[in-house]
Amino acid sequence: MARQFRGTQVMMALAAFVVVVAGFKAAAELILPVLMALFLALLSVPPMRRLERFGVPSALAILIVVTVATLAVLLVSVVIGRSVTQFQAELPTYQERLNEMFAGAMAWLEGRGMQVDVDKLVRRIDTGSIMRMVGNTASGLLAAMSNVLLVVITMVFMLIETQGMARKLRAAMGDPDADLSSFTAAADRVQKYLAIKAWVSLATGTLVTILCMVAGVDFPLLWGLIAFLFNFVPNIGSIIAAVPVILLTLVQHGFVRATIVAAGFVVINMVIGNGIEPRLMGRRLGLSTLVVFLSMLFWGWVWGPLGMLLSVPLTVIVKILFEQSNDFRWLAVLLGPGDEPEIAAATPAETAPEARPEPGSSAEPKS
Repeated sequence: MARQFRGTQVMMALAAFVVVVAGFKAAAELILPVLMALFLALLSVPPMRRLERFGVPSALAILIVVTVATLAVLLVSVVIGRSVTQFQAELPTYQERLNEMFAGAMAWLEGRGMQVDVDKLVRRIDTGSIMRMVGNTASGLLAAMSNVLLVVITMVFMLIETQGMARKLRAAMGDPDADLSSFTAAADRVQKYLAIKAWVSLATGTLVTILCMVAGVDFPLLWGLIAFLFNFVPNIGSIIAAVPVILLTLVQHGFVRATIVAAGFVVINMVIGNGIEPRLMGRRLGLSTLVVFLSMLFWGWVWGPLGMLLSVPLTVIVKILFEQSNDFRWLAVLLGPGDEPEIAAATPAETAPEARPEPGSSAEPKS
């Protein structure tokens, strides 16, 4: 009887999960701007706190960081929006040229004795699919940012809520002197991850833009934006960002320059992705490649290309929260790339030694 009851619970949980996912999919137009506001708010908290430490009033600090974030969103929308429009207009020409080059390569192989049905392969292989995906990703991002008013208002309310969050948490826990070191540690690690990832991605996008300008590739700002976005996706994001640029260079300038651009991408990602970023981030914040791939597939199906980009930061945030809990740390181990002994041995206080109890708390940090 108990086994049957547990089976019923599992089925009800799965049914609830399906309903929640369907709701996420149906409410994508509302959820995506809110998620953008959440990420902007998390990135804005550290500079806002820094301004407050310099004596700037909280209201003025919020106004400053919101103004800077709004100007950044508007700048990206204006500058990149034109490139996206022009790229989508030129896309059929690029795709036709790629098909011609692919057909020529297949005909060359057939002329060397390989039996290849050129017409059938050309019909079945869509050489422009990845370029369309890139265009759709940038369009989806611009569509989410186009509702600037909703993003900004939501971000402002989120920043205001941070002012009294400690008091609310203690009230919810029923203990005015409750120890919030675990919450503080998790919030600090999330903010640190997003800040480091944003700066590293900005450096990657800038270098890719310069590379494309030097190589004479069309729409360098667009490819810099794509490199910035897909740098949030570890392991495979750099490959996804590089392929359309290499294909476009091949169409425009031929094989030699496309090879040079490919080498440039390898150098950029080796220096930043394998050198600088791990030193700043630490291996503890990594994800399993399988988890990255599955989360991209799932959230890409739910929210489209923009969901693929948001899936990995969200999964990292969930992993950080799991690491702060003794009950769910085993899930953080499963999500990680293979540092299980280190994670299993760590305690919430050890994962963020800089965390301090909130003012007014008389409790020592718990292990």
